[in-house]
Amino acid sequence: MTQAPDPGPATTPRRVALVHDWLTGMRGGERALEAICELFPDATRFALLHVPGSVSETIEARPTRTSFIQWLPRSHRHYRLLLPLFPMAVEQFDLDDFDLIISTSHCAVKSVVPPGRTPHLCYCFTPMRYAWDQFDAYFGPDRVGAGVTRMFRWGLSTMARWDVATAGRVNRYVAISQYVAGRIRRYYNRDASVVYPPVDTALFQPSGKPPGAYLLIVSALVPYKRVDLAIRACALAGAPLRIVGSGPELARLRDAAGPSVEFLGSLSDEQVRTAYQDAAAVLLPGIEDFGIVPVEAQACGRPVIALAQGGACETVVDGSTGILVTEPTDTAFAAAIDRVRRDRFDATAIRQHAVRFSRERFQAAFRQQVHQVMREPTERVAP
Repeated sequence: MTQAPDPGPATTPRRVALVHDWLTGMRGGERALEAICELFPDATRFALLHVPGSVSETIEARPTRTSFIQWLPRSHRHYRLLLPLFPMAVEQFDLDDFDLIISTSHCAVKSVVPPGRTPHLCYCFTPMRYAWDQFDAYFGPDRVGAGVTRMFRWGLSTMARWDVATAGRVNRYVAISQYVAGRIRRYYNRDASVVYPPVDTALFQPSGKPPGAYLLIVSALVPYKRVDLAIRACALAGAPLRIVGSGPELARLRDAAGPSVEFLGSLSDEQVRTAYQDAAAVLLPGIEDFGIVPVEAQACGRPVIALAQGGACETVVDGSTGILVTEPTDTAFAAAIDRVRRDRFDATAIRQHAVRFSRERFQAAFRQQVHQVMREPTERVAP
Protein backbone atom coordinates (compact mmCIF):
# COMPACT_ATOMS: atom_id res chain seq x y z
CA MET A 1 0.00 0.00 0.00
CA THR A 2 2.89 2.36 -0.63
CA GLN A 3 2.23 5.51 -2.62
CA ALA A 4 3.29 5.21 -6.24
CA PRO A 5 4.38 8.19 -8.35
CA ASP A 6 1.50 10.37 -9.46
CA PRO A 7 0.90 9.64 -13.15
CA GLY A 8 -0.06 13.26 -13.72
CA PRO A 9 -3.11 15.41 -14.43
CA ALA A 10 -3.98 13.58 -17.66
CA THR A 11 -5.45 10.77 -15.58
CA THR A 12 -7.31 13.00 -13.08
CA PRO A 13 -11.11 12.83 -13.54
CA ARG A 14 -13.03 16.12 -13.31
CA ARG A 15 -16.58 14.80 -12.89
CA VAL A 16 -16.83 11.88 -10.46
CA ALA A 17 -19.90 9.91 -9.36
CA LEU A 18 -19.68 8.14 -5.99
CA VAL A 19 -22.36 5.45 -5.73
CA HIS A 20 -23.03 3.76 -2.36
CA ASP A 21 -25.66 1.14 -1.49
CA TRP A 22 -27.42 3.03 1.30
CA LEU A 23 -26.61 5.80 3.76
CA THR A 24 -28.23 4.92 7.08
CA GLY A 25 -25.31 5.08 9.54
CA MET A 26 -21.55 5.26 9.91
CA ARG A 27 -20.15 1.74 9.69
CA GLY A 28 -16.95 0.50 8.08
CA GLY A 29 -18.20 1.02 4.53
CA GLU A 30 -19.20 4.59 5.25
CA ARG A 31 -15.78 5.27 6.81
CA ALA A 32 -14.21 4.20 3.52
CA LEU A 33 -16.68 6.32 1.57
CA GLU A 34 -15.84 9.29 3.78
CA ALA A 35 -12.12 8.93 2.97
CA ILE A 36 -12.94 8.72 -0.75
CA CYS A 37 -15.12 11.84 -0.47
CA GLU A 38 -12.05 13.63 0.91
CA LEU A 39 -10.15 12.66 -2.25
CA PHE A 40 -13.05 13.85 -4.46
CA PRO A 41 -14.85 16.58 -2.48
CA ASP A 42 -16.83 17.78 -5.49
CA ALA A 43 -18.06 14.32 -6.50
CA THR A 44 -21.78 13.73 -6.90
CA ARG A 45 -23.16 11.22 -4.39
CA PHE A 46 -25.71 8.53 -5.27
CA ALA A 47 -27.40 6.00 -2.96
CA LEU A 48 -30.45 3.78 -3.05
CA LEU A 49 -31.68 5.63 0.02
CA HIS A 50 -30.32 8.21 2.43
CA VAL A 51 -31.37 8.99 5.99
CA PRO A 52 -30.34 12.65 6.40
CA GLY A 53 -27.99 13.22 9.32
CA SER A 54 -27.10 9.54 9.64
CA VAL A 55 -23.59 9.87 8.16
CA SER A 56 -20.66 12.22 8.60
CA GLU A 57 -20.53 15.88 7.61
CA THR A 58 -17.96 15.00 4.95
CA ILE A 59 -20.44 12.69 3.18
CA GLU A 60 -23.37 15.04 3.80
CA ALA A 61 -21.40 18.02 2.43
CA ARG A 62 -23.01 17.54 -0.98
CA PRO A 63 -26.58 16.42 -1.77
CA THR A 64 -27.19 12.72 -2.37
CA ARG A 65 -29.25 11.61 -5.37
CA THR A 66 -31.43 8.70 -4.31
CA SER A 67 -33.58 6.10 -6.07
CA PHE A 68 -37.32 5.49 -5.79
CA ILE A 69 -36.53 3.25 -2.78
CA GLN A 70 -36.20 6.51 -0.80
CA TRP A 71 -39.93 7.19 -1.12
CA LEU A 72 -41.37 3.75 -0.38
CA PRO A 73 -43.21 3.41 2.96
CA ARG A 74 -40.92 2.56 5.90
CA SER A 75 -37.98 1.98 3.55
CA HIS A 76 -35.54 3.69 5.92
CA ARG A 77 -36.24 1.07 8.56
CA HIS A 78 -36.94 -2.07 6.51
CA TYR A 79 -34.88 -1.53 3.35
CA ARG A 80 -33.43 -5.06 3.30
CA LEU A 81 -36.94 -6.41 2.69
CA LEU A 82 -36.91 -4.40 -0.56
CA LEU A 83 -33.87 -6.23 -1.96
CA PRO A 84 -35.75 -7.64 -5.00
CA LEU A 85 -36.36 -4.04 -6.14
CA PHE A 86 -32.71 -3.00 -5.95
CA PRO A 87 -31.70 -4.07 -9.48
CA MET A 88 -34.39 -1.86 -11.01
CA ALA A 89 -33.44 1.03 -8.71
CA VAL A 90 -29.71 0.76 -9.42
CA GLU A 91 -30.17 0.63 -13.18
CA GLN A 92 -32.22 3.83 -13.18
CA PHE A 93 -29.35 6.03 -11.98
CA ASP A 94 -28.40 8.53 -14.70
CA LEU A 95 -24.59 8.58 -14.90
CA ASP A 96 -24.19 10.08 -18.36
CA ASP A 97 -22.40 13.26 -17.26
CA PHE A 98 -19.40 11.75 -15.48
CA ASP A 99 -15.76 11.02 -16.33
CA LEU A 100 -15.43 8.33 -13.63
CA ILE A 101 -17.81 6.17 -11.64
CA ILE A 102 -16.69 4.85 -8.25
CA SER A 103 -19.07 2.40 -6.60
CA THR A 104 -18.54 1.40 -2.96
CA SER A 105 -20.57 -1.76 -2.85
CA HIS A 106 -21.54 -4.66 -0.65
CA CYS A 107 -24.91 -5.25 -2.25
CA ALA A 108 -26.17 -3.91 -5.57
CA VAL A 109 -24.52 -0.68 -6.70
CA LYS A 110 -21.59 -2.40 -8.37
CA SER A 111 -24.17 -3.09 -11.09
CA VAL A 112 -24.89 0.52 -12.07
CA VAL A 113 -24.98 1.04 -15.83
CA PRO A 114 -21.90 3.04 -16.90
CA PRO A 115 -22.31 5.09 -20.07
CA GLY A 116 -20.12 4.70 -23.14
CA ARG A 117 -16.45 4.65 -22.30
CA THR A 118 -16.73 6.06 -18.78
CA PRO A 119 -14.54 3.87 -16.51
CA HIS A 120 -16.13 2.24 -13.49
CA LEU A 121 -14.05 1.33 -10.43
CA CYS A 122 -15.79 -0.77 -7.79
CA TYR A 123 -14.41 -0.70 -4.25
CA CYS A 124 -16.00 -3.99 -3.23
CA PHE A 125 -16.65 -4.64 0.45
CA THR A 126 -17.95 -8.09 -0.49
CA PRO A 127 -20.11 -9.75 -3.12
CA MET A 128 -23.72 -9.66 -1.96
CA ARG A 129 -23.90 -11.80 1.19
CA TYR A 130 -27.67 -12.22 1.10
CA ALA A 131 -27.72 -13.75 -2.37
CA TRP A 132 -24.66 -15.98 -2.05
CA ASP A 133 -23.71 -17.57 1.24
CA GLN A 134 -25.63 -15.98 4.12
CA PHE A 135 -29.25 -16.21 3.02
CA ASP A 136 -30.40 -18.20 6.06
CA ALA A 137 -28.69 -15.81 8.50
CA TYR A 138 -30.90 -12.97 7.25
CA PHE A 139 -33.98 -14.59 5.71
CA GLY A 140 -34.17 -18.08 7.24
CA PRO A 141 -37.55 -19.31 8.56
CA ASP A 142 -36.50 -18.67 12.16
CA ARG A 143 -35.88 -15.03 11.23
CA VAL A 144 -38.78 -14.04 8.98
CA GLY A 145 -41.12 -17.03 8.85
CA ALA A 146 -41.42 -19.90 6.37
CA GLY A 147 -43.61 -18.04 3.86
CA VAL A 148 -41.33 -15.02 3.62
CA THR A 149 -38.29 -17.34 3.39
CA ARG A 150 -39.75 -19.15 0.36
CA MET A 151 -40.54 -15.85 -1.36
CA PHE A 152 -37.08 -14.40 -0.73
CA ARG A 153 -35.29 -17.60 -1.71
CA TRP A 154 -36.82 -17.33 -5.16
CA GLY A 155 -36.21 -13.58 -5.36
CA LEU A 156 -32.58 -13.74 -4.23
CA SER A 157 -31.70 -16.65 -6.49
CA THR A 158 -32.87 -14.41 -9.33
CA MET A 159 -30.83 -11.58 -7.86
CA ALA A 160 -27.70 -13.78 -7.69
CA ARG A 161 -28.02 -14.48 -11.42
CA TRP A 162 -28.38 -10.74 -12.06
CA ASP A 163 -25.36 -10.08 -9.83
CA VAL A 164 -23.18 -12.38 -11.95
CA ALA A 165 -24.59 -11.18 -15.26
CA THR A 166 -23.76 -7.56 -14.40
CA ALA A 167 -20.24 -8.18 -13.04
CA GLY A 168 -18.81 -7.01 -16.37
CA ARG A 169 -20.12 -3.48 -15.83
CA VAL A 170 -17.04 -2.88 -13.67
CA ASN A 171 -13.70 -2.09 -15.29
CA ARG A 172 -11.57 -2.53 -12.18
CA TYR A 173 -12.44 -4.31 -8.93
CA VAL A 174 -10.62 -3.23 -5.79
CA ALA A 175 -11.27 -5.49 -2.80
CA ILE A 176 -10.97 -4.62 0.89
CA SER A 177 -8.96 -7.79 1.62
CA GLN A 178 -7.42 -10.82 0.00
CA TYR A 179 -10.36 -12.78 1.42
CA VAL A 180 -12.84 -10.61 -0.50
CA ALA A 181 -10.65 -10.75 -3.63
CA GLY A 182 -11.07 -14.52 -3.46
CA ARG A 183 -14.85 -14.16 -3.24
CA ILE A 184 -14.84 -11.82 -6.26
CA ARG A 185 -12.81 -14.42 -8.17
CA ARG A 186 -15.18 -17.21 -7.13
CA TYR A 187 -18.49 -15.48 -7.84
CA TYR A 188 -17.62 -13.04 -10.64
CA ASN A 189 -14.62 -14.75 -12.26
CA ARG A 190 -12.75 -11.43 -12.02
CA ASP A 191 -9.40 -10.50 -10.51
CA ALA A 192 -9.22 -7.71 -7.93
CA SER A 193 -6.52 -5.51 -6.51
CA VAL A 194 -6.52 -5.09 -2.72
CA VAL A 195 -6.55 -1.82 -0.81
CA TYR A 196 -7.24 -2.26 2.89
CA PRO A 197 -9.92 0.11 4.29
CA PRO A 198 -8.92 3.17 6.30
CA VAL A 199 -8.74 3.14 10.08
CA ASP A 200 -8.55 6.34 12.10
CA THR A 201 -5.27 5.57 13.81
CA ALA A 202 -5.00 9.23 14.89
CA LEU A 203 -8.18 8.92 16.97
CA PHE A 204 -7.64 5.37 18.19
CA GLN A 205 -4.48 5.44 20.29
CA PRO A 206 -3.26 3.76 23.51
CA SER A 207 -4.10 5.46 26.80
CA GLY A 208 -0.95 4.27 28.58
CA LYS A 209 -3.07 2.70 31.32
CA PRO A 210 -3.00 -1.03 32.14
CA PRO A 211 -5.85 -3.10 30.67
CA GLY A 212 -9.03 -3.79 32.58
CA ALA A 213 -10.61 -7.15 33.28
CA TYR A 214 -13.48 -7.18 30.80
CA LEU A 215 -13.66 -8.52 27.23
CA LEU A 216 -15.18 -6.28 24.59
CA ILE A 217 -17.27 -6.66 21.45
CA VAL A 218 -17.95 -3.71 19.13
CA SER A 219 -20.38 -4.90 16.49
CA ALA A 220 -23.67 -4.59 14.73
CA LEU A 221 -25.93 -7.13 16.42
CA VAL A 222 -26.73 -9.26 13.38
CA PRO A 223 -26.54 -13.06 13.01
CA TYR A 224 -23.26 -13.53 11.15
CA LYS A 225 -21.30 -11.60 13.79
CA ARG A 226 -21.74 -14.59 16.18
CA VAL A 227 -22.02 -12.46 19.30
CA ASP A 228 -23.90 -15.37 20.91
CA LEU A 229 -20.72 -17.45 20.70
CA ALA A 230 -18.77 -14.74 22.53
CA ILE A 231 -21.38 -14.59 25.28
CA ARG A 232 -21.12 -18.33 25.89
CA ALA A 233 -17.30 -18.29 25.71
CA CYS A 234 -17.04 -15.51 28.30
CA ALA A 235 -19.44 -17.42 30.57
CA LEU A 236 -17.20 -20.51 30.31
CA ALA A 237 -14.09 -18.43 31.03
CA GLY A 238 -15.73 -16.54 33.88
CA ALA A 239 -14.90 -13.24 32.19
CA PRO A 240 -17.10 -10.13 32.15
CA LEU A 241 -18.18 -9.00 28.69
CA ARG A 242 -19.24 -5.59 27.42
CA ILE A 243 -21.03 -5.26 24.09
CA VAL A 244 -21.13 -2.04 22.09
CA GLY A 245 -23.64 -1.87 19.26
CA SER A 246 -27.25 -2.33 18.30
CA GLY A 247 -29.25 -4.36 15.82
CA PRO A 248 -32.06 -6.86 15.29
CA GLU A 249 -30.39 -9.54 17.45
CA LEU A 250 -30.41 -7.40 20.61
CA ALA A 251 -33.46 -8.95 22.29
CA ARG A 252 -32.33 -12.52 21.58
CA LEU A 253 -28.82 -11.81 22.86
CA ARG A 254 -30.13 -10.18 26.04
CA ASP A 255 -32.14 -13.31 26.74
CA ALA A 256 -29.01 -15.47 26.31
CA ALA A 257 -26.75 -13.25 28.43
CA GLY A 258 -26.00 -13.63 32.11
CA PRO A 259 -25.41 -10.90 34.71
CA SER A 260 -21.74 -10.47 33.73
CA VAL A 261 -22.71 -9.22 30.23
CA GLU A 262 -23.33 -5.50 29.82
CA PHE A 263 -25.00 -4.05 26.71
CA LEU A 264 -23.79 -0.50 26.13
CA GLY A 265 -25.74 0.31 22.99
CA SER A 266 -24.38 2.70 20.39
CA LEU A 267 -21.52 4.92 21.56
CA SER A 268 -19.59 7.85 20.13
CA ASP A 269 -16.16 7.23 18.60
CA GLU A 270 -14.52 8.73 21.67
CA GLN A 271 -16.50 6.44 23.98
CA VAL A 272 -15.61 3.42 21.84
CA ARG A 273 -11.96 4.42 22.05
CA THR A 274 -12.16 4.45 25.85
CA ALA A 275 -13.84 1.03 25.80
CA TYR A 276 -10.99 -0.34 23.67
CA GLN A 277 -8.33 1.22 25.89
CA ASP A 278 -9.80 -0.23 29.09
CA ALA A 279 -10.49 -3.75 27.77
CA ALA A 280 -8.37 -6.82 28.37
CA ALA A 281 -8.97 -7.85 24.76
CA VAL A 282 -11.46 -7.46 21.93
CA LEU A 283 -13.40 -10.45 20.60
CA LEU A 284 -14.17 -11.17 16.95
CA PRO A 285 -16.07 -14.50 16.82
CA GLY A 286 -17.57 -14.14 13.31
CA ILE A 287 -16.06 -14.26 9.84
CA GLU A 288 -15.35 -10.72 8.68
CA ASP A 289 -14.58 -9.62 5.14
CA PHE A 290 -11.96 -7.29 6.62
CA GLY A 291 -12.92 -6.11 10.09
CA ILE A 292 -12.37 -2.48 11.09
CA VAL A 293 -12.87 -3.22 14.79
CA PRO A 294 -9.78 -5.45 15.24
CA VAL A 295 -7.57 -2.77 13.72
CA GLU A 296 -9.11 0.00 15.86
CA ALA A 297 -8.52 -2.15 18.95
CA GLN A 298 -4.92 -2.81 17.96
CA ALA A 299 -4.41 0.91 17.28
CA CYS A 300 -5.34 1.35 20.95
CA GLY A 301 -2.70 -1.24 21.88
CA ARG A 302 -5.14 -4.00 22.81
CA PRO A 303 -4.91 -7.61 21.60
CA VAL A 304 -7.68 -9.22 19.58
CA ILE A 305 -9.11 -12.74 19.90
CA ALA A 306 -10.48 -13.59 16.45
CA LEU A 307 -11.69 -16.56 14.49
CA ALA A 308 -8.89 -17.66 12.14
CA GLN A 309 -10.95 -17.12 9.00
CA GLY A 310 -11.68 -14.22 6.68
CA GLY A 311 -10.09 -10.81 6.99
CA ALA A 312 -8.86 -11.36 10.55
CA CYS A 313 -6.06 -13.52 9.15
CA GLU A 314 -4.78 -10.38 7.38
CA THR A 315 -5.08 -7.98 10.34
CA VAL A 316 -4.26 -10.04 13.45
CA VAL A 317 -0.81 -11.59 13.96
CA ASP A 318 -1.26 -14.75 16.03
CA GLY A 319 0.75 -14.60 19.24
CA SER A 320 1.94 -11.04 18.61
CA THR A 321 -1.08 -8.75 18.25
CA GLY A 322 -3.66 -11.26 19.41
CA ILE A 323 -4.83 -14.85 19.13
CA LEU A 324 -6.36 -16.53 16.09
CA VAL A 325 -8.80 -19.24 17.16
CA THR A 326 -8.98 -22.16 14.76
CA GLU A 327 -12.40 -23.49 15.79
CA PRO A 328 -15.65 -21.50 16.09
CA THR A 329 -16.60 -23.08 19.42
CA ASP A 330 -17.30 -21.80 22.92
CA THR A 331 -14.49 -23.86 24.44
CA ALA A 332 -11.88 -22.72 21.90
CA PHE A 333 -12.68 -19.06 22.50
CA ALA A 334 -12.80 -19.59 26.27
CA ALA A 335 -9.30 -21.10 26.12
CA ALA A 336 -8.08 -18.09 24.12
CA ILE A 337 -9.60 -15.74 26.70
CA ASP A 338 -7.70 -17.55 29.47
CA ARG A 339 -4.52 -17.27 27.44
CA VAL A 340 -4.84 -13.56 26.70
CA ARG A 341 -5.43 -12.84 30.38
CA ARG A 342 -2.36 -14.89 31.28
CA ASP A 343 0.14 -13.81 28.60
CA ARG A 344 1.79 -10.43 28.12
CA PHE A 345 1.18 -8.51 24.90
CA ASP A 346 3.32 -5.54 23.90
CA ALA A 347 0.95 -2.61 23.43
CA THR A 348 3.54 -0.62 21.49
CA ALA A 349 4.15 -3.43 18.99
CA ILE A 350 0.41 -3.94 18.57
CA ARG A 351 -0.02 -0.24 17.87
CA GLN A 352 2.80 -0.22 15.30
CA HIS A 353 1.14 -3.06 13.42
CA ALA A 354 -2.18 -1.18 13.26
CA VAL A 355 -0.62 1.96 11.76
CA ARG A 356 -0.20 -0.03 8.50
CA PHE A 357 -3.94 0.54 7.99
CA SER A 358 -3.99 4.32 8.43
CA ARG A 359 -6.28 6.67 6.51
CA GLU A 360 -3.30 8.30 4.76
CA ARG A 361 -2.06 4.99 3.39
CA PHE A 362 -5.55 4.09 2.21
CA GLN A 363 -5.96 7.36 0.33
CA ALA A 364 -2.55 7.09 -1.35
CA ALA A 365 -3.25 3.51 -2.48
CA PHE A 366 -6.81 4.30 -3.60
CA ARG A 367 -5.73 7.33 -5.59
CA GLN A 368 -3.27 5.10 -7.45
CA GLN A 369 -6.07 2.67 -8.31
CA VAL A 370 -8.06 5.58 -9.76
CA HIS A 371 -5.08 6.67 -11.86
CA GLN A 372 -4.70 3.15 -13.19
CA VAL A 373 -8.36 2.72 -14.17
CA MET A 374 -8.29 6.09 -15.94
CA ARG A 375 -5.35 4.89 -18.04
CA GLU A 376 -6.83 1.52 -18.97
CA PRO A 377 -9.10 0.72 -21.92
CA THR A 378 -12.76 0.97 -20.89
CA GLU A 379 -14.22 -1.92 -22.84
CA ARG A 380 -16.56 -3.89 -20.59
CA VAL A 381 -15.68 -7.44 -19.57
CA ALA A 382 -18.17 -10.05 -20.73
CA PRO A 383 -19.77 -11.99 -17.83
